[in-house]
Amino acid sequence: MKKLLILALAITTFACSNDDNNAQVINNPQTPGLAYAVSESDFTTTYSLLRSELQANPNISIIAEVNHTANAQNIDKDLRNTRVIFFGNPTLGTPLMQENQLAGLDLPQKMLVYQDNDNNVFVSYNGTEYLAARHSGVGGAQTLQQIKSALANFTEDATNGSVSENSSSGITNKQGIITLVSNNDFNTTYNNLRNAVVDNAALTLFAELNHQENAPNEGDLNPTRVIIFGNPELGTPLMQNAQTTAIDLPQKMLVWEKEDGTVNISYNDSDFLQERHGITNNDGRLDQIKSALNNLAIDAAN
Repeated sequence: MKKLLILALAITTFACSNDDNNAQVINNPQTPGLAYAVSESDFTTTYSLLRSELQANPNISIIAEVNHTANAQNIDKDLRNTRVIFFGNPTLGTPLMQENQLAGLDLPQKMLVYQDNDNNVFVSYNGTEYLAARHSGVGGAQTLQQIKSALANFTEDATNGSVSENSSSGITNKQGIITLVSNNDFNTTYNNLRNAVVDNAALTLFAELNHQENAPNEGDLNPTRVIIFGNPELGTPLMQNAQTTAIDLPQKMLVWEKEDGTVNISYNDSDFLQERHGITNNDGRLDQIKSALNNLAIDAAN
């Protein structure tokens, strides 16, 4: 009996040790301002659940879906499962832009689903603290708490996990945003920008959104439009290096008119993306992106 007891203890100890050795490693994203949850399901199931949750909400419109992995494959590059879904609810989003029109650069909302190097599946998004830190005044928007709750609920339903949010304490007002004043009126500026994107064979136009037109009531918002586009040749290596960069890709440019009639073009600085996501060994590509975005803005403004 004593020998059997010793043998049983040895088997139990081995099993526990073996389980510990096979425990799944979870490297949570460190991106400032990023909210996320780890999914209990595989990538395809998680993305499908998230998409179904959004589709089932009558107040939400899905604006675009970008499959970064498929886009990488189209240029003979490998990228782990990485997809972004853009969606919006103007009733909740418009009050943010009424407080600070530049918040339109980070709207519509977007959620990133990705599978990391250890096969963990994450659903992530830019948290509301990040939006409030980056866009002065947004913290006072009456709908910000509703947005926070909705994003967390979508994420938890899709993952069956709990949402964590990285600190935004290092994010400052207008950080990483480049703005150029246009010499043209609003419509001319936007049309110039759109034409420059469409006429560039290296770029793919993914979506356009007229925030003013989508506002709940006429006159709620000054002219504000965003255009979403990308170049997988330049973007894919950034995501291969730091997968969370996908939350800030494809690129977006915001054309917005102030109360005094000044027309602005705003976009994300590639240096900010590099710092936020910890991108390394891609200085040349980041410089190319910076130059391309600057040229697009100049073409639209003149």
